[in-house]
Amino acid sequence: MTAISPSRAGERKARGGVSWLRIAAYGAAAVAIAPLAAVVVVAMVRPAGADIAPELIAQYALNSAILALLVGIGVIGLGASAAWLVVMHSFPGRNLFSWALALPLAAPAFALAYGYADLLDVAGPVRTAIRGATGLEVPLEVRSLPGAAMILAFAFYPYVYLTARAAFLSQSVCALEAGRTLGVTAAGAFWRVGLPLARPAIAAGAALAIMETLADYGAVNFLGVQTLTTGVVRAWSVFGAPGSAAQLSLFLMVAAVALLWLEDYARRGQSFAGGSARWRALTDIPLSGLKGIGAAAFCTLLITLGLLLPAGWLAVKAISALPEWERIGRAAVVSFGLAAAGAAVTVVLAAAIAFGARKGLAIKRIASLGYATPGAVMAVGLLAPASLLWQGFGVAATATASGLILLVFAYAARLMASALGPIESGLARVTVSMDRAARMLGETEAGALARVHAPLAKGAILTAVILIFVDVLKELPATLILRPFNFDTLAVLADRYAADERLAEAGWPALAIVAVAIVPTAILAHKIARSRPGDEA
Repeated sequence: MTAISPSRAGERKARGGVSWLRIAAYGAAAVAIAPLAAVVVVAMVRPAGADIAPELIAQYALNSAILALLVGIGVIGLGASAAWLVVMHSFPGRNLFSWALALPLAAPAFALAYGYADLLDVAGPVRTAIRGATGLEVPLEVRSLPGAAMILAFAFYPYVYLTARAAFLSQSVCALEAGRTLGVTAAGAFWRVGLPLARPAIAAGAALAIMETLADYGAVNFLGVQTLTTGVVRAWSVFGAPGSAAQLSLFLMVAAVALLWLEDYARRGQSFAGGSARWRALTDIPLSGLKGIGAAAFCTLLITLGLLLPAGWLAVKAISALPEWERIGRAAVVSFGLAAAGAAVTVVLAAAIAFGARKGLAIKRIASLGYATPGAVMAVGLLAPASLLWQGFGVAATATASGLILLVFAYAARLMASALGPIESGLARVTVSMDRAARMLGETEAGALARVHAPLAKGAILTAVILIFVDVLKELPATLILRPFNFDTLAVLADRYAADERLAEAGWPALAIVAVAIVPTAILAHKIARSRPGDEA
């Protein structure tokens, strides 16, 4: 019989029994997967109605595919180019652009759509000025599929910018220097060394942008582009056909699984961008004269087209209209309350997975599936089974409370993975030896969590709370379907105004979201911009 050392026996004893943290992790993962399982069941049990013709469904799918392709190409071109300029070159305003290029993430895509639609309308200021100066009618129609792709590309390019920037910063200086010594120019180093090494990160950022594109409802619906997500909302809200909505949702779930696989594959490929044993500062390529002005102009143009121009024009329109302060104030209270509740529940569930399943890759992938799934699909997956339960109760007495609970449930199911990333990064500082030391000193599992894990990860947890709070403020399709009567958020209120072509009034709630979201977005972007592996900063 093999002898067991006391330390080994103590370790087994510490691991013995049922771990309540692991049970909590499985419960949190169930929250993410339950709505998706319900969609599959509803699609199988309740047949689709005849209200949505098969050819229309095919058109929805084709529009979604083309939109995703165009946005993917756009965000890769814009985001990767901006990241390479900021990381590898020095030019006027570089330190400002390094974090300001991420600011378009603060604005919901529908706010950009409102601004551009009015700015480039036939009677808008741009086309009117061109018509008056040249007598020509320039086709700048944004209420189209290419127009929607342009707006979403400007809205979502920061996903690729941030991931590509991190990859470029993490690349080995030796690989870049080797390319230059072999006669490769600065442009050649980008195409032949930097871009191939950063390809996994760029693919991951593009996958995130495409996920957001497929999930978007407010911008594409306002611009008249019918996608699978708008089809889901129409099938449920207009036609009252849960079966049709569920079957349309299946297409989006398949796309979500494919994108999740792509993003996971890209992350596994990060090992291709290895580095040297000792980190050294990247050597900047100075850009002076026209080259420096051109680099600064390109970055300025991205920020202008992605945020300043549409938001600024929307502000001009909003000033011309008298806001309904009472209605906006009520929507703001609802928005902040739901955002606070959604952030709290989501971060608690994400922390349960991060703390209870630190090596549970399967559980984390399940939670990530929710992030890849549009909010409209989450809403159908929750409301369809809930409506069956409501039949046995008094709907008038339970609809408001049930609707709010389902909303928070939907936020948590979809955004859990977004909170999981920062928390896991914070937990990277907690080593196995720390866990063992805490247990040997008599700490229970809960005590180790409270006195070791949580203090070390508190900054990451706060970051996760801010991220989820901002995401919930911008969320529209799930809120549109699940909210109780007379519980409009700022996003829903803006959508209602825009549907009535009252863009001036829609500007107030849309800009309120931007005003709240831009401060934490700027802080987080500035924090990310100052980080490079191996640097003390």
